[in-house]
Amino acid sequence: MAIRVAVVGATGRMGTLVSRLISESAEFELAAAISSKDELSEMARADVVVDVSVPAVSRDVVEFAVDNGLKVLVGTSGWTGERVAAIAAKVDEKPGAAVVIVPNFSLGSVLATRFAATAARFFDSIEIVEAHSASKIDSPSGTAIRTAELMATAREDGGHGLVASPHVDQRARGQQIAGIPVHSIRMQGVVAKLDVYFGGLGEVLTLSHETLSQTAYEAGIMLALRALPSARGVTVGLDALLGLDEAAAGADGSEAPGSR
Repeated sequence: MAIRVAVVGATGRMGTLVSRLISESAEFELAAAISSKDELSEMARADVVVDVSVPAVSRDVVEFAVDNGLKVLVGTSGWTGERVAAIAAKVDEKPGAAVVIVPNFSLGSVLATRFAATAARFFDSIEIVEAHSASKIDSPSGTAIRTAELMATAREDGGHGLVASPHVDQRARGQQIAGIPVHSIRMQGVVAKLDVYFGGLGEVLTLSHETLSQTAYEAGIMLALRALPSARGVTVGLDALLGLDEAAAGADGSEAPGSR
């Protein structure tokens, strides 16, 4: 029997993509296509929920899903470490509940973020520049937030301090995320782009990833959907579903951040 899915934010670009993938799959059935303004009670028709709404609505969607025994996949931006911790406390009170938060469904983007976390231990000067289409209403992007938080965690675990970010009192220096300056661009003609700059003595390392079309998200969306029915607790990042945490732990003997 196909798993019934409710998509919240179904009228947006990502919601349209998710709904199409569900409709084309024999594994899933689109039980409810809900806009960000519709009643959340419509989710009750489904077995699981995909939230690709807007940051102002996303937390309500997730809390409603958890309270009503629905596992939820979150592809909406705005889920900082603080917000994840808050929902994790709620999930802990609900045996069998699951929230899977994926800041970016692109495999290349996930790998770029992991590479950045590795490099962060070796450079004290780090900045992020992220670009999205003019229609993206929030900034910084969830991917930029996730990247900054993972780099800060890697530095802390390695015994390093905060990155060097001079003149942070000036607005043009970007928003501080986990102590790392993040600069956002919203521009026509752009799908998604993330550049992480690392400065050292006599050298600059740049990690860059660009999404050229939404087809880059399809494999990650289906991977996360298939993992959702058996998920438990709170999982953050497609990397955890790809097994990158286990690979990193096997390589250096430590546990990489990613799931809870």
